[in-house]
Amino acid sequence: MLSNIRIVLVQTFHPGNIGASARAMKTMGLSDLVLVNPRRFPDPEASRLAAGAEDLVDNARVVESLANATNDCVQVVGASARLRSLPLPHFDEPDVMARDLVSHATSDPVALVFGRERFGLTNDEIRCCSHQVSIPANPDYSILNLAQAVQVLAHEVFTAWRRRPHNDYRPAIPAEDRPPTREQLGHFQVHLSQVMQRSGFINQPHARTEAQLEALFARARPSRKELSLLRGLLGSLEQHLPGE
Repeated sequence: MLSNIRIVLVQTFHPGNIGASARAMKTMGLSDLVLVNPRRFPDPEASRLAAGAEDLVDNARVVESLANATNDCVQVVGASARLRSLPLPHFDEPDVMARDLVSHATSDPVALVFGRERFGLTNDEIRCCSHQVSIPANPDYSILNLAQAVQVLAHEVFTAWRRRPHNDYRPAIPAEDRPPTREQLGHFQVHLSQVMQRSGFINQPHARTEAQLEALFARARPSRKELSLLRGLLGSLEQHLPGE
């Protein structure tokens, strides 16, 4: 289960923070590290600050976009201080997030995403996530170092995993009943946008309406079968729309 939980670091500026994050991960049993466009990597400073977790640094995957890092995941939680600037589902408590993440990790990959040291994740990157989470802290000084944030949330995940009953047997979930991956959900959202534009429901791309509908489906959490039904409905509607 823990091997299905991925830590994604977006455009990390200081290579030492990669190593320190890897160390934080390893202490909590996590091993899947993905780096999105790090400023400097590989770098000796990353290996030095890993302090025993050099294997995670050596095996880290480097990708060009957050979508590439999370397309196969069924749940992607972005760590962000922007509590409600976007209408995505938000976990107010990290322990609640961790229990939910662990439950999805029993059968599919999931991810925790951390942004840049100075300003975190952009709004477009948060839109690549299915949920947001913030770490409660002193309101007068709530700034956490990147590796500290990884450590806090990794600890919550490990605690949620450790507290699951050892005899908590769960039969395999049929593929059609499992949550869709971010890639599958993305294809649906593109299809929905195309139908809305062709039908005249919206008259410009990337309207706020699209963001609100994305958030609606994120909250609804349709299964793969339900998403397939929705795609079929959109395909049927397209047949009655005028050609482009």
